[in-house]
Amino acid sequence: MLKKVLIGATGVVVVFLGVVAMQPADYTVTRSATMAARPAKVFALVNNIRRWNDWSPWAKMDPSQTITYEGPVAGIGAAQSWNGKKTGTGRMELVRSDPNRLIGFRMEFRTPMAGTADIEFAFAASGRGTAVTWTMRGKNNFVAKAFGLFMSMDKMMGGHFETGLAGIKAIVETSRR
Repeated sequence: MLKKVLIGATGVVVVFLGVVAMQPADYTVTRSATMAARPAKVFALVNNIRRWNDWSPWAKMDPSQTITYEGPVAGIGAAQSWNGKKTGTGRMELVRSDPNRLIGFRMEFRTPMAGTADIEFAFAASGRGTAVTWTMRGKNNFVAKAFGLFMSMDKMMGGHFETGLAGIKAIVETSRR
């Protein structure tokens, strides 16, 4: 009897590991919003890494987190590291800055789960405003693939992106600078 239980349990584990291994290696999360502001105004806000906490959903989620900055205030080389109870630890660096068109970041998560992601903000004139698209791309390690069986990266991060875009929109539509 014990032998049958062990064989059955081993079979379940092998099937689970196989299902996890077959999960997608890559993930992409994308959200967009249109804002009643010129692309230059929206670009300037996102390109300035020291203004991120003005609209970042993670800054509001963990206001006691410690933020440190490196490099210039804005543009390529601007970097931010964070350490928080709710947000974990990590670092992001601005690696691409095409004025009024595209901003790219390399993000490194250290805790609670290690990983890297490429972040992109695309800006396009849309009528009298700007369409902003926020995209994150990364690779799922084995643990992330297993986690993805129960909660997709899109569901986990998409709401944060929507909140962040709403924060950007509120700032650029109400501020004069």
